[in-house]
Amino acid sequence: MTSPIHVDIWSDIACPWCYIGKRRFEEGVAAFDGDVTVTYHSFELAPDTPVDFEGSAADFLSRHKGMPHAQVEQMLEQVTAIAAEVGLEYDYAAVRQTKTLLAHEALHHARQHGRQLELVERLFRAYFVEGRHVGKVEELVALGADAGLDPEALRTALEEGTHSEAVAADIAQARAYGIQGVPFFVIGGKYGVSGAQQAAVFTQALEQVRSEAVAAR
Repeated sequence: MTSPIHVDIWSDIACPWCYIGKRRFEEGVAAFDGDVTVTYHSFELAPDTPVDFEGSAADFLSRHKGMPHAQVEQMLEQVTAIAAEVGLEYDYAAVRQTKTLLAHEALHHARQHGRQLELVERLFRAYFVEGRHVGKVEELVALGADAGLDPEALRTALEEGTHSEAVAADIAQARAYGIQGVPFFVIGGKYGVSGAQQAAVFTQALEQVRSEAVAAR
């Protein structure tokens, strides 16, 4: 019997492809006949984002990327259609653009308490589907409670910056790996998969890691 294969995933809550990639990865894992464990790691796509951005997601991306507003709107329509293909109902009109650093701290707290996967899903849904403000302590505490975390313990961790160093370490590790975009998956500590690849790519990578582990016995 082989040990579970561990997958490290660098992602950002404000990254539309990360949520799509999560769904495709989950589909790939479902097609794999073996055990897989997952840890999410922090990455900030736009560290200069203010906590309270006044304007729409299209406004922000137009400024951030230096692209015409109409072109950004078209890009968002395309990504919304791709999200729908994996069962996600993005609502860009409602998205509250914000700095995601606190959300990453919340995810480290959740990891310590065995609820990271639940909180990752809850935060993605809150951001892309429900238009929640994931840059605010109050919202993160409420969303953490939805994911099964003790709200007051989470509040304390966020207010005291308990996990800020862990977030910084994740971001530094991404730099060391040469990760410039997310999602980025490190499978079995050996293979890097960049982007929201199709499910079969993840299944194949998992099978490759397992076959090499069996051959090395």
